[in-house]
Amino acid sequence: METYIIILLCIASFIAGFVDAIVGGGGLIQTPAALILLPAQSVATIIGTLKIPAFSGTSIATYQYLKQVKINWKLFAVMAIVSFTFAYLGSSLLNVTKNDFMKPLLFVILILLLIYTYFKKDFGQFQSSNMSMKQQYVYAIIISIIIGFYDGFIGPGTGSLLIMAFIAFLGFDFMQASANAKLVNLATNIGSITLFVLKGKIIWAIAIPMAFCNAMGSWVGARLAISRGNGFIRIFFLIVVGIALIRFGYDVFIK
Repeated sequence: METYIIILLCIASFIAGFVDAIVGGGGLIQTPAALILLPAQSVATIIGTLKIPAFSGTSIATYQYLKQVKINWKLFAVMAIVSFTFAYLGSSLLNVTKNDFMKPLLFVILILLLIYTYFKKDFGQFQSSNMSMKQQYVYAIIISIIIGFYDGFIGPGTGSLLIMAFIAFLGFDFMQASANAKLVNLATNIGSITLFVLKGKIIWAIAIPMAFCNAMGSWVGARLAISRGNGFIRIFFLIVVGIALIRFGYDVFIK
């Protein structure tokens, strides 16, 4: 492995960690970089390798958010178990089939999400949940099934989709949604990593230095998000979703 390739991947991982800590979507940066710089590797191996830096960065960001945001640990425990299971299933499917057929659907979803967030100025600016505890658990389980599977099968953009789901369906604000998204993302990452380790799909010589850089980027990003608040996170969210649209638009219409 050429040294310059690892250096470039580490730079991409630092930026990805920074972005992901604020509003998710770090995979939209480091995944394309890895696909370009590691053309000889299978998609499953690249996704598996990138789960390690994603986990390290998310761990650091989660620690920062937990010092500022109150978490419903019972709700999280349910989501963690469900999302772990479906992320494992998604990763299992990725090892035997391609995920291209889901990208057009995701492209449409991201367009609708971008339009809605842009025009609804108060989206995620304050907590607004009037649902019962039972309704919260039902929505939480549905979110965990869909996004857990997505994270294992596709990966990039999971954090952003989780944040959107927490705000739209559970009434969280951006700060609370980001904190909870990081926790659930840890569970989905563990589910995927378990499968990829068992299948030998992780290149540790790349994963470890990228993990260190991703963690550094996450530390910086999380502190910035916490200090700037919901308004800043909303703007960053719109930017990341816009980048995601470009990425998946390229996959759907050009690639």
